Amino acid sequence: MNERLRTAIIERGLTLEELAEACSVDPKTVSRWVGGRIPHRRHRWAVSQQLDRDETYLWPEQPKSPSENERPALAPFINRASVPRDLWLSLLRDATQQIDVLVFSGTFFAQTNPQIARMLRQRATAGVQIRLCFGDPTGQAVVTRGVEEGIGDTLAAKIRASLTYYRDLIGTPGCEIRLHDTTLYNSLFRYDDHLLVNPHIWGQPASANPILQLHRTAHTEWFESYTMSFDAVWKTARPWAPDHKEQ
Repeated sequence: MNERLRTAIIERGLTLEELAEACSVDPKTVSRWVGGRIPHRRHRWAVSQQLDRDETYLWPEQPKSPSENERPALAPFINRASVPRDLWLSLLRDATQQIDVLVFSGTFFAQTNPQIARMLRQRATAGVQIRLCFGDPTGQAVVTRGVEEGIGDTLAAKIRASLTYYRDLIGTPGCEIRLHDTTLYNSLFRYDDHLLVNPHIWGQPASANPILQLHRTAHTEWFESYTMSFDAVWKTARPWAPDHKEQ
């Protein structure tokens, strides 16, 4: 039990739910922090700001930084198709806290795993926070991307087709689906402390571009930068209502 954190929350007059909302996490995550789990660095900073307490006071035993030899290597794949299917499945099954997906259509994500909706629902039931963010088929960003790839309106159609796989997830506690209208420089697939980054090369489909596999470490800002970019896009995205016809 982190008594300092628990006391600081009480003295600030906040509930766990209010602190969770302020830090953009699930209340169960805050409960784990109070129970003794040390949050990730960006969350420690957010909590310290909300509670007006020094981070080192709330968590005097900071996670030890790995040595140079312990840093996990940046694992590259030449293209998305070269990522083993078992890796996608194991990352999803093993997630215990958070799954974030940021794509335009993400067609492959469902077509290579017909049970994707069922597996995501199981993870949500287990307490995993799931955020799926697709391109808005009515948005200008999708139009621009279609022109750049030379496929015209095909991308918007692919998004609509992809979304049909996730209709049954609407209303599932802990799972939310939104549509974004932003320039997408990377597709992102986050599973707890693992992140697959699919950079977008101009004029080429995401499937033809490389995949970088990142792990959160104390020595790199890459993981934090990409997850912060996801949060920024998520805030601008609108909730998807499957019964609303996307003109």
